[in-house]
Amino acid sequence: MKHLSDGQRNTLGEQSRRIGHIAAGAIPWAFVAASLCFGGCQSSGQQDITGSIGSVSDRSGGTSDANSQRTAEDWGRQYDRNPDDKPVAMNYARALRGMSEHAQAVAILQRLSIKFPHDVEVLASYGKALAEAGRPREAAEVLAHAHTPERPNWSVLSAQGSVADQLGDHEQAQAYYAAALKIAPTQPHVLSNLGLSYALSKKLPEAEKTLKEAAAAPDADRPVRQNLALVLALEGKFASAEEISRRDLDAKDASANVAAIRHMIAQSNTWKQIQALDAKQGSGAKTNVGSNLE
Repeated sequence: MKHLSDGQRNTLGEQSRRIGHIAAGAIPWAFVAASLCFGGCQSSGQQDITGSIGSVSDRSGGTSDANSQRTAEDWGRQYDRNPDDKPVAMNYARALRGMSEHAQAVAILQRLSIKFPHDVEVLASYGKALAEAGRPREAAEVLAHAHTPERPNWSVLSAQGSVADQLGDHEQAQAYYAAALKIAPTQPHVLSNLGLSYALSKKLPEAEKTLKEAAAAPDADRPVRQNLALVLALEGKFASAEEISRRDLDAKDASANVAAIRHMIAQSNTWKQIQALDAKQGSGAKTNVGSNLE
């Protein structure tokens, strides 16, 4: 990507690495899958802060990164003194997950799950950490025990949907999201994941509609809006995507984000195959790929 800065290239590479080895022709779909949120994905508070990829270009994270490092170090020192303390171990693992130190978080939560094998809070965090570490099959097994049919947890259901999407079972993923939305009907991160799942199913109009609903929620945050921008760009609606991105980024960074996605679309053999299929199917079953190009 010779037209992208080093920072943009590094971020794109990290997004691809999150879901394992990606063939060049599948990059746009990998980009969508890398944006899935494994659980609550709140911007603050005690929910699991995981999963959603933000922008390709974001220069505002220096102070936040330093604070995250200090927080992780503080919890790490407490953990070293008492690794069997559940709240300390959970907070240390959460801090590590927030820094993308997934292997270390998994190790801590695996140890904790052995000590508390029936604790649904521990199992939920452990399952989400496994998913983030690129171990979706193990994550699916753990998350299945992280709540019960009698007491379902919308955040766990959403994480199960994200894992199913990772494994390519988009129909099952959408069933999980639907179950989560019965409990939390307007939760923007569940709606966002559902929209991304539609995109992975090549149902871009449904994806756009769902992500617009997610972005309109009062508590929608930047990852939700950037996922909407991503899908708009994948539809070829680059001006609209840039407009959405500018709600959270300056004009230069918003333009760089959309340019990066546009570049990946142009390089994708998979995308060209979809466009060819659209041409054969005629106007009755368009995916909107390549429409409204600007």
